[in-house]
Amino acid sequence: MSSNTFDAIVIGSGISGGWAAKELTEKGLKTIVLERGRDVVHLKDYPTATKNPWEFAHRNKKSAAFKKENPIVSKCYAFGESSEHFFVKDAEHPYVQEKPYDWIRGYQVGGKSLLWARQTQRWSKYDFEGPKRDGFAVDWPIRYEDIDAWYTHVEKFAGISGNKDGLDTLPDGEFLPAWEMNCVEKELVNKINTSYKDRHVIQGRCAHLTKPNPVHLEQGRGQCQARSLCERGCPFGGYFSSNAATLPWAQKTGNLTLRPNAVVHSIIYDDATKKATGVKVIDALTKEEIVFNAKIIFVNAACINTNLILLNSTSKRFPNGLGNDNGLLGKYIAFHNYRGSITASYEGHLDQYYYGRRPTQVMMPNFRNVHKQETDFLRGYMVFFGASRGRAGADGVGVGADFKQALTEPGPWSIFMMMQGETIPKESNHVRLHPTLKDAWGIPQIVTSIDYDDNDEKLLQDFIKQGTEMLEKAGCTNIASYDSKQAPGLDIHEMGGVRMGRDPKTSLLNEWNQMHLCQNVFVTDGAAMTSTSTQNPSLTFMALTARAANYAVEQLKNGTL
Repeated sequence: MSSNTFDAIVIGSGISGGWAAKELTEKGLKTIVLERGRDVVHLKDYPTATKNPWEFAHRNKKSAAFKKENPIVSKCYAFGESSEHFFVKDAEHPYVQEKPYDWIRGYQVGGKSLLWARQTQRWSKYDFEGPKRDGFAVDWPIRYEDIDAWYTHVEKFAGISGNKDGLDTLPDGEFLPAWEMNCVEKELVNKINTSYKDRHVIQGRCAHLTKPNPVHLEQGRGQCQARSLCERGCPFGGYFSSNAATLPWAQKTGNLTLRPNAVVHSIIYDDATKKATGVKVIDALTKEEIVFNAKIIFVNAACINTNLILLNSTSKRFPNGLGNDNGLLGKYIAFHNYRGSITASYEGHLDQYYYGRRPTQVMMPNFRNVHKQETDFLRGYMVFFGASRGRAGADGVGVGADFKQALTEPGPWSIFMMMQGETIPKESNHVRLHPTLKDAWGIPQIVTSIDYDDNDEKLLQDFIKQGTEMLEKAGCTNIASYDSKQAPGLDIHEMGGVRMGRDPKTSLLNEWNQMHLCQNVFVTDGAAMTSTSTQNPSLTFMALTARAANYAVEQLKNGTL
């Protein structure tokens, strides 16, 4: 028993799990991180990081056979021959889609922190105040002021590039130097900012080291090389991941135990103490059942798997899942609406080009319904766009020296614009356990029942109208808009199901991400989110995790937990 007993258990080793491990071990807690997938060691386990396209059997493309066998994961923008070892294959971990839902997963040490798009923006006061003001979901139990210092805390360690833009819709943070816009982007930004006084186009913020600080060098990380091969794992440590930063940092304390191949079955609840005592695990390879015990438990398995674990954590006290007296566990799942995109052409500047593959785009914070309700839909959307040049002859057909020479010349400038829309959490959008179907480890499969609604359709149409208008005013031509009609899930920004709130009757977690009805269990990944905002969520996951971990340590030390 003693060898399986720790001060803290962290379930999951991705972005939020890595932060929980770092904060808890730094404060002296003996901590075990349970990861259902295999071990991945920074530098050592990035086998494709420096390969050229011609070194892959299909030139880093997906074969027809693979796409047929894996129709879900094949849709992911980051999936290819160079990264397939970091993605869950469809047949290996089945789930039930009551409504179409593309669930993208990465089961290994580091989770999806090896695969994420690395875009990092703080939420603003309007995001935390939104549900109460506009009457949806429930009121967030925190405000921007409660998390401001924790944003700073994680930004300094992770390394975020960006400018001080002075926008109340997108608060400034602790930034490394920003990436530079190219000449066409600068021209478009100037024209849009001049045409619209309520819209502010800025350089994107991302978790890439443009100029490493001493703390990043101490982590063993180096400057981003703008290779845009990030989903392979970065041998330079140029972008933030659990593997390159938080987990090695936790390991240095001597307080970390990392347990790969540990599929979490459930959390064990004790009726007498009214606390969780530990976690039941199934060894992924041997199917052996193991129990780990701890004083506090952090659940960071990524949104849907966190919901699954808690739903499967049944007891005499909680027959419907841990802490689920109100029946809301697994409900109010939300995501980001990525369906809308626009392409265009831009004349001129044929004598100019750019260097490298910049890891972020130009972005425009939400300008819809910010200060008050102004449209026939709730909330709004963030806009991302960029300008680039392809090869002059890439779309042509030819042979011989002239054709080869044409391929070496840059083509005209093209524009790509996309939306990132806030969706409204609804009780009908939910996940639940299947009553009979189980996975290979005897754990119930999850059922996803999540889709769009009329608000999402109106928001999409508004983006297409406004985006087209902005590009027209900026002098673009050949403007075309698209609705991808992609299913929810492909945004990989799933949130909710174990939401924070002020009232135990309408939420599962309090202002410290602590379960109302089982106070030594904390949930700090996407499952905890009360609403989605229009910003990328990962930086907020990190800040909430650091905040909750430090609170948990204080409560342990004063004897409350």
